Amino acid sequence: MSKVVADQTGNPGAPQHAVAQGSGEPEDWSHLSIGDLLRNAARESGDKIALVDGVSDPALRRRWTFRELLAQSEQAARALLAQFQPGDRIALCSPNCPEWVILEYGVALAGMILVPVNPAYRAAEVTALLQDCEAHALFHATAWKNNDIDAMAAQVKAQSLPDLELFSLSDWDSFLARGNNALPLPDVDPKNPVLIQFTSGTTGRPKGAILHHGVLNPPRAVADCCGFGRHGVWLNAMPMFHIGGAVVALFAAHSQHGAFVQMREWDPALALDLIETERCTGMLLVVTMVVAMLDLPNFAEHDLSSVEFIVTGASPVPPTLLDRVTDRIGCRMLICFGLTETGGPVSNTAIGDGAHELANTLGRHLPNVEAQIRDPETGEVLPVGTSGEMWFRSSWIMLGYYGREAETRAAITPDGWLRSGDLGKMDERGYLYITGRLKDMIIRGGANIYPREVEDVLFEHPSVAQSAVIGFPDDKWGELVLAVVQPADGQELRFDELQQHCRERLASFKVPALWCSISDFPINPTGKIQKFTLADWVREGRLKPVSLR
Repeated sequence: MSKVVADQTGNPGAPQHAVAQGSGEPEDWSHLSIGDLLRNAARESGDKIALVDGVSDPALRRRWTFRELLAQSEQAARALLAQFQPGDRIALCSPNCPEWVILEYGVALAGMILVPVNPAYRAAEVTALLQDCEAHALFHATAWKNNDIDAMAAQVKAQSLPDLELFSLSDWDSFLARGNNALPLPDVDPKNPVLIQFTSGTTGRPKGAILHHGVLNPPRAVADCCGFGRHGVWLNAMPMFHIGGAVVALFAAHSQHGAFVQMREWDPALALDLIETERCTGMLLVVTMVVAMLDLPNFAEHDLSSVEFIVTGASPVPPTLLDRVTDRIGCRMLICFGLTETGGPVSNTAIGDGAHELANTLGRHLPNVEAQIRDPETGEVLPVGTSGEMWFRSSWIMLGYYGREAETRAAITPDGWLRSGDLGKMDERGYLYITGRLKDMIIRGGANIYPREVEDVLFEHPSVAQSAVIGFPDDKWGELVLAVVQPADGQELRFDELQQHCRERLASFKVPALWCSISDFPINPTGKIQKFTLADWVREGRLKPVSLR
């Protein structure tokens, strides 16, 4: 658990500051490598199911025990070592598949560094990522939806990266056969890099965060907070190229020697079927996924009694959704919060938290994590209840951005604090509340406006399904508040009505002066709205604001 201390100096007479420190429990796993995690699970729970290929036909669902998963992962590690060296960067561009999990463990066992790549990316995007991290190899699927990944990979090699080694996952068995079974695997230092995870890019071009094996810690703590039991069953619908799948979901499941049921892609109907047939006990889903399951016409036909919790992130959880999950599934719904740069979650709501905490907070920070609320300009620690930038420190935050020293120095202080770029506050009990993104902040006539506050008010209106609030350049005020709104099903948006709704709940300078309607938001793979894309669309004229000034 966490505690809020009086101030950094310990002066009991000083105002209480937003500073929280972890209790140090559960045990810090920073001495373990990812390979150690898998070896321990194979030794203690070798015959338990570790991995399930969650395809729609139950007869075609391949399964691996922990012993089998370790054997194949070690085989993959030896195949890698036949051509590459520890520390080499191995990129992987594929949708979810069992080979992803095996290769991820194999790269870790070989002392190399995995670079996940979104399979929807085109040649120019993949080239930029691989150049940024100086990748030695690219493993890739044949195709993904309308993206011919085979042709894309060949184009990247021919036009930009002639030394890049290409491996198709369609030739997986041939790749595994390259390994020498007598070759000893290296001793891997848990402090060594294991992952270059590119940021999701909601505010600009992705950067490669270098993560070490200590990323085992946050998922294990999340599993504890959520009550994920020994040998439970975790449904994974998150993409493996994102930290939510490759780190949080995978290692939360395997930290408890639980089964990892992996969906190839998100399909709410298949998710319900997998929950029922595989008896899934927990899962990480974004809010849009939860809503999609609940809204299926045949939802009530499925036996979901095995589900003990759903943990979500990436967006706030409306109280009405918490009630729906409780009423219709009968499980806990919890929220975790973290960044790519923090190696995964830094806070989580937990069993025993009340309705207010579950619906309005990010929970308390995880064990072995420190959290502070600082003034974005001065770096001064702010009082409890005051909004500022959230800073975090732990032994497993990123080592830095690959090849970007200046940006690393801007993000991590000399004494190890990560500046999150997220605005939030902390109450006297150590619960964190997010209030917006520092880069999203709108400055109108010198007054700071946090979009999240306006978005929360708009969400309360029945005609609004979702909204995004951004700044619009203005000669007089510097910026005006622009609300981009998606209508709820069957609802008609009336901007004058929405503006009045905001006026009744917000100070006048926070009320949007400009309005746009949108049918679908540009989002990243985890469901976060890409506000920089909305700003581009406004500049390009694809979105035409309506003025109600």
